[in-house]
Amino acid sequence: MTRSIVFQNARIIDPSRAIDEIGTVIIENGLITVSGKESLNQGTPEGAEIIDASNKAILPGLVDARVFIGEPGAEHHETMASASQAAAAGGITSFLMMPDTQPVIDNVALVEFIIRTAREMSLVNIYPVAAITQGLNGQKIAEFGLLKNAGVIAFSEGKKTLQNSSVMRRAMTYARDFDVALIHETQDKDLTGQGVMNEGLLASWLGLSGVPREAEVIPLERDLRLAALTKVKYHAAQISTAMSADAIRLAKQHNTKISAGVSINHLSLNENDIGEYRTFFRLIPPLRSEEDRIAMIEAINDGTIDVIVSSHDPQDVDTKRLPFQDAAAGAIGMETLLSAALRLYHNKSVSLLRLIELLSTAPAKLFGLNAGTLMKGAPADLILVDLDEPWVLSPDILHSRSKNTPFENTRFQGRVIQTFVKGKSVFNLNH
Repeated sequence: MTRSIVFQNARIIDPSRAIDEIGTVIIENGLITVSGKESLNQGTPEGAEIIDASNKAILPGLVDARVFIGEPGAEHHETMASASQAAAAGGITSFLMMPDTQPVIDNVALVEFIIRTAREMSLVNIYPVAAITQGLNGQKIAEFGLLKNAGVIAFSEGKKTLQNSSVMRRAMTYARDFDVALIHETQDKDLTGQGVMNEGLLASWLGLSGVPREAEVIPLERDLRLAALTKVKYHAAQISTAMSADAIRLAKQHNTKISAGVSINHLSLNENDIGEYRTFFRLIPPLRSEEDRIAMIEAINDGTIDVIVSSHDPQDVDTKRLPFQDAAAGAIGMETLLSAALRLYHNKSVSLLRLIELLSTAPAKLFGLNAGTLMKGAPADLILVDLDEPWVLSPDILHSRSKNTPFENTRFQGRVIQTFVKGKSVFNLNH
């Protein structure tokens, strides 16, 4: 039984109830029993720990819908334990684990292993996502029914794109029949070719092969048409271009089962950050133009984009310290997700309530998780945040096994102070 905790004088931000107010939050036995301004004068449970949260905010724990982990197969990149430490430090209390492991998450035994390991080793809630096709080979569809019964909450090809439209249509039909979401990243491999950054003047100037925006939007538009045909719950994993936002926006007018995500990197950075071949900025999809970045923010504000993800993708520093075209793509992101997102609040691009909705409440609702809320009776997965504390990211303080962050030496405003999962403190900045 966990100790009762009372947070007094906190700024409570809960998108699930559309509230932003000063009040009290009480945790008892791992659940939220009180949350709001009406509880300011409420008595405290006997023996409770009292935390004065003046000048601090309490938010629902973040829900990260796109995380890659090395375990099993590449534990030197990341384990479930180290990923959970990174998540807790970033205020993430639940995350979706993508199927790109070795072996691939495409069978019941591996799903059971992940759930068991997460229960024993993880500080936060880890939800496995299974491969759409066996071995992520794009051909034979995995056993959706058995995998769902084993505890899988969605299906995805991870970093890959299903190029075969017939296989995708069949997968969508299965997902609809088993009532599970399909998460898909769209990159046409032929149009992408050997491209390593956004196609345009900068790529030409750097002498690097470019990836056209059409490589993302063409398979996305195919998916949106197939989603309308099959009536599947379809989630575009991470879009990066204005054209993709336009396609989602149009499709949503006729199909309420469509949703879309964007990575924090494509909200915070653009192709100019690559500078002189800075490989920590080599990502998939590549960083786009400033116009595309602004289009992503507009898509957040008008409801086109539903979720912000970290796209946490640990890589060896050695594989990053190669010529740009040879370097591994990907960046870690869980520990900087909230702080990077808060830039959009501080520069008045996105309201705080909307930002937290996309980081917590919306992904929880989208994937059917008991999370993303501070309502009475909900699991006490929450974070204590100083929205204004300035700090500089040093690789030394990262909990992830990999240090491939694009935000090294970046100045942030806003920081996670403490993270709670089921009422238990799993991260404390001051300890």
